[in-house]
Amino acid sequence: MEETISLRELMDTLKKRIKLILFMTLTAVIVSGGISFFLLTPIYQSSTQLLVNQSKSDQPAYNIGEIQTNLQLINTYNVIMKSPAILEKVISDLDLKMTSSELNEKLTVASEKDSQVINLSVQDTDPYQAAEIANKTAEVFQTEIKKIMSVDNVKILAAAEVGEHQSPIKPKPLLNIAIAMVVGLMAGVGLAFLLEFLDNTIKTEQEIEKILGLPVLGSITKIKDQEDKTNSRAERNTRVRGESIG
Repeated sequence: MEETISLRELMDTLKKRIKLILFMTLTAVIVSGGISFFLLTPIYQSSTQLLVNQSKSDQPAYNIGEIQTNLQLINTYNVIMKSPAILEKVISDLDLKMTSSELNEKLTVASEKDSQVINLSVQDTDPYQAAEIANKTAEVFQTEIKKIMSVDNVKILAAAEVGEHQSPIKPKPLLNIAIAMVVGLMAGVGLAFLLEFLDNTIKTEQEIEKILGLPVLGSITKIKDQEDKTNSRAERNTRVRGESIG
């Protein structure tokens, strides 16, 4: 016969292991908060925008063929912008203590679909250095692309700036704590049910009936308090008799 677990049994298991569940949840929250606030280094991000567009006064302002050509060039520009030819010059101009590969990891170059605007983002532990790298990379790219591809179709739309109270983009302590709380709660509940499953001791009359399939005819009640009182009284009487004889 298959065993079924009622909702009442599930709730009883959770109530019995509530301290374990709360302990694991609280531990996960404390560990996550401690790591997020005290161990992880804040990372800041600064961004600049570049426009890819041919600047020819003798052509219409909106030339469809020209726009399509520029859109096709953007993928090439994205690769060139993160190439050693650009990054090494940025490192040299700013006197950065890093390699082109390390600088490459800090840069993110992307463009919206069917857009001629390139977004250049830089992440760094120093918000001012992040903005400085973003602006310098845009400037170097604008200058070097003329030599590399013999074109002059890149303009800087917006320079990277540092806000007055700029917040780091990561870590996000509150989000990390919320995730840790959910994970800790799930782990606590899972462990509670696992311990209950592994516990094969019989504790109630209902469990006897369920396992053996036999009705319980009677039970013996423990009267520990009454026994303790009787023993204490007997000890006092013995002590008094001993003192009287002495």
